[in-house]
Amino acid sequence: MGIFSLLTGWPGPSGFGSASTAEQVTQGIDASKLTAIVTGGASGIGLETSRVLALRGAHVIIAARNAQAANEAKELILKDIEKARVDVLKLDLSSIKSVRAFVDNFNALNLPLNLLINNAGVMFCPFQLSEDEIEMQFATNHLGHFLLTNLLLEKMKDTARTTGIEGRIVNLSSIAHLHPCEDGIQFDKINDKDSYSDKRAYGQSKLANILHAKELSRRLQEEGVNITANSVHPGLIMTPLMRHSALLMKTLKFFTCLLWKNVPQGAATTCYVALHPSLKGVTGKYFLDCNEMTPSFYARDQKLATKLWDFSNKLVHSAASTSSPSITK
Repeated sequence: MGIFSLLTGWPGPSGFGSASTAEQVTQGIDASKLTAIVTGGASGIGLETSRVLALRGAHVIIAARNAQAANEAKELILKDIEKARVDVLKLDLSSIKSVRAFVDNFNALNLPLNLLINNAGVMFCPFQLSEDEIEMQFATNHLGHFLLTNLLLEKMKDTARTTGIEGRIVNLSSIAHLHPCEDGIQFDKINDKDSYSDKRAYGQSKLANILHAKELSRRLQEEGVNITANSVHPGLIMTPLMRHSALLMKTLKFFTCLLWKNVPQGAATTCYVALHPSLKGVTGKYFLDCNEMTPSFYARDQKLATKLWDFSNKLVHSAASTSSPSITK
């Protein structure tokens, strides 16, 4: 898979490529026995992912910060798919309190959980701290999903055990993981405003998404659990995620128009990794254009993945016990 495949849409070993859409890569797949959570499922590729999963029969829970937008997304899906099973639950990934409340509300529904699509995120935002006093891109893109996944794991394990159906966790990363902060993750400078770069901080959070899936996959395999964890790069798509850098992205798109995808193409890799039977048992991998790819050196570093896991656990516990965690330089 190279620039030729990206430009032409020529399929890779999977039979799919950059031009494939989410509907095409899931054609003929029956997901009627599956329940899925899609974070950020109210807009962009998250909405298309939710729609296509519902189209294939899955019961979809749209987890979103904006409840009105999520309910409007639900109505759009129901208008397109009359028999779709879609519910909405509020979730603000930048808030540990909100993540915990979401999990409590989901568990109260007494539903199984087969698929967790960690899709939501923020991009290139100015420096700001979350309500838990954590840099916003790291808090939203990584830490919120890290906590959400951990809190839902027992539900997913129980579902996989009782149904015999493989559970799948999909983290949306980005090619931006190739350009993180110095040393990959700046553990001692997560909140350092003086050295903050919106682009590097985004790359750091997207690297964290891959490392999270890598370490989670290792732990699940050691435990012998029937759940896979993979990460994906959806491609270059103009979505609301880019609201903090709209002018930059429009300029970039003008000069690189052939590299960009539409939203149905952007959701393809997520839906492929979540549903396609050819990926049964495949875990700890990184996908681009519906094909396995090799991520960056840092993303392949097992010691870094383990260190990030331990750091994230400590950060969650620290944030839960104090309003000012000690994570600045």
